[in-house]
Amino acid sequence: MGEKVLRIGVIGTGFIGKQHIEAIRRIPGAEVVAVADSNGEMVKSVSEQLHIPSYYSDYTELLKKKDIDIVHNCTPSALHFEINKAVMKSGKHVYCEKPLTLNTKESEELVQLSKEKGIAAGANFNYRHNAMVQEMHERVKNNSIGEILVVHGQYLQDWLLYDTDYDWRLDPKLGGESRAVSDIGSHCFDTMQYILNKKIISVYANLITVYPIRKRTEKVGGTYSNQQGKVLEEVSIHSEDVAFIMIKFENGTQGLINLSQVGAGKKNGLSVTISGSTASLEWEQERPDKLWVGHRDSGNEEIYASSGFLTGAAKRYALLPNGHPLGWTDALKCAIQSFYEAILHDTYQEDKQNYATFADGHYIMKLVEACLISSQHKEWVDIQ
Repeated sequence: MGEKVLRIGVIGTGFIGKQHIEAIRRIPGAEVVAVADSNGEMVKSVSEQLHIPSYYSDYTELLKKKDIDIVHNCTPSALHFEINKAVMKSGKHVYCEKPLTLNTKESEELVQLSKEKGIAAGANFNYRHNAMVQEMHERVKNNSIGEILVVHGQYLQDWLLYDTDYDWRLDPKLGGESRAVSDIGSHCFDTMQYILNKKIISVYANLITVYPIRKRTEKVGGTYSNQQGKVLEEVSIHSEDVAFIMIKFENGTQGLINLSQVGAGKKNGLSVTISGSTASLEWEQERPDKLWVGHRDSGNEEIYASSGFLTGAAKRYALLPNGHPLGWTDALKCAIQSFYEAILHDTYQEDKQNYATFADGHYIMKLVEACLISSQHKEWVDIQ
């Protein structure tokens, strides 16, 4: 990336925080120098195990370090607004996990603050940086599948299949009013908008809560955990387990998104299908280095994530030789690297970026809130 070494601080050292640290360490010219987490024992352990020089149980102490260039916010959703604001006020660039905030009032304020401070502000919608999503973007841009007729997105998981499954995302104070749409639907929104290079401007959503009552157990597992224990209490649930969302793009293209966190056997089943007038493209996150190309009058194709098969700007995402699978961690690394390159090249204040900006994250929060309104009133809702 250049001779300058970017010094990075990471706030939040749970599952996703550790993934960020690993990804950062794969980027030349980037160094994780400090971590922070309110769990003092955990942050000390992470610092020692991963050989990170400094650790703090209070993130504000990390922000006082003048030699940190960029802060990654890997905390639960309810803390994103407060911490993002503090990071920017300290004069540091910020890269935040999705969703950007719990609501559009907060996300709008963050967008304005980033502009006022001249801060690089990125949101981690990493799937757009998968090599095959990049290839879909290139093929749509080059009109290689003809006119786009319809698009389908799907994101299916099973980690909330049982009524005893519970974690912080089900508490509206921590996870917000929406769950499936905000947590996984946001990835569908960003990935589909990126591939088409068009915004979704209207939604019609049906949100379903399969378990209005869940049983919080003695051992509350983390996300994707199977930990169970004695039932402690019954908890009323108001956020959605399932969502069906019809969408309209600004160019008139229409589509459908199907979301579920109660689909037995589906672990992280994100898929996107783009149906064109001459061919179709389909990508599945659980088969991340393969792109299916569908034809009517000839045999279908399966393209591999190799520079020999990819086109245009997608070629740079083929990090490994053919037959060496690229996956989730590679997309995360590429997402973060794209953000860092904009900082090093001083291009982060330009309107169009390859990474998802806070403005993109704010727009996705508009889509999430529109889905809540649409489901409540049973009508199409336009994005203002």
